[in-house]
Order: sequence, then C-alpha cells, then structure tokens
Amino acid sequence: MTMQHEADFPEVVEIVVEIPRGSRNKYEYDEEAGVYRLDRVLSSAVFYNFDYGFIEGTRADDGDHTDALLIIDEPTFTGCHVWARPIGGLEMRDEKGFDFKTLCVALGDPHQQHIERLEQMRPHRLVEIEHFFNTYKMLEDKDVDVLGWRDHERAREVLTSDRERYLRQTGG
Repeated sequence: MTMQHEADFPEVVEIVVEIPRGSRNKYEYDEEAGVYRLDRVLSSAVFYNFDYGFIEGTRADDGDHTDALLIIDEPTFTGCHVWARPIGGLEMRDEKGFDFKTLCVALGDPHQQHIERLEQMRPHRLVEIEHFFNTYKMLEDKDVDVLGWRDHERAREVLTSDRERYLRQTGG
C-alpha cells in the first residue's frame, strides 16, 4: 500500500481481484506458490455478477484473506489490484464457519464515487448479489446460509480485527 492509503485503512482497502465479473470460473490465489489457480467451474447456471477477490493485509477466521466484493462498472482481471472503499458486507456461514464478504466500491470508478454507505446501493443490486450466494453452491451439495447485509460500521470492525490478526501472524 502507498503510505497515504495505508493510513486510510479501513476506510480505503487494496483489493486483489481473483474473479472478474461475468466469470463462472472460480479462481483462488495460492499464497504459498504466489499463483492464481482454477479452483472449480460453478456448476449452477450462475456467474459472478461483481468482481471478487480479497483484501490485502488481512486474515479472516478461516485463515484466508478477508473476502471482497468489488462494485465497478467494467470487469477487471485476475490479479488486478484496486483501491476501494468498504461500504458494508454480507454475513454468511458455510462449511468452514463464519464468512464475511466485504462490499466495496472502486475508488477509480467515477460512477461509484457517490456511494459511501450500503443504503446508497441500488436495492436490486444487493438482492442480485445475495441471490448469487444463495445459489452458487446448490449443485455441489454444500450448504451456505446467507445471514444478511451488514452496515459500514460492521465492515470496519471485521476489517480492523482481520488486519490485527494478519499483523500478529506475519509479525508485521
């Protein structure tokens, strides 16, 4: 992170995109090898309707980086780093336990500049995202419980906690 953006955490985060919007391929970053790998192709007739990745310098409860959903007008690409503003998050439970997906808007997208809180998102857009997570693992015989949207403050709490965990683990 640049020094300026580092000082702005958790109001500004660096997202690393794993899956661009429109893809049915689920890519995951292999931290040890430093490469992106195809994890699987979604078996349901759904696709990622947002860019998906993780927040640099964080560690969630499941041992991975904190998940991020990126709202941006045009899809980016796997490995793209994007400065973004967290505005809320989707709280879920899956086979690994608690799962928080931080919803962010790209700072470099002028169409998203006005969005600072979850309430400013188009309601139908939130319904579409929630629907994706309710259905994307259906045919894989995996259970996902979507618990609902959480506000900007809850996203800040999760990010702060996940940053502290990351720093403890890395000695950073």
